[in-house]
Amino acid sequence: MSKECKICGKKPMVGNNVSHAHNVNKRRFNPNLQRVKALFDGQVRRIDVCTSCIKAGKVVKAPTMGQGKVTSAS
Repeated sequence: MSKECKICGKKPMVGNNVSHAHNVNKRRFNPNLQRVKALFDGQVRRIDVCTSCIKAGKVVKAPTMGQGKVTSAS
């Protein structure tokens, strides 16, 4: 699984851990990715999407089995 958002292309960034003694170690800041069943390129697929794209509404989630059924009120 690549650590990249399929919607916005957000990838890991490189930064530093800095201690009180100012010892510096390299580290990676990974995006908060979630595997979501969504409509992507006209198909329902599981894609890795960052939470900022989910919150912004850039992802169209796939309909579940219960959605879309019409029940009669008789």
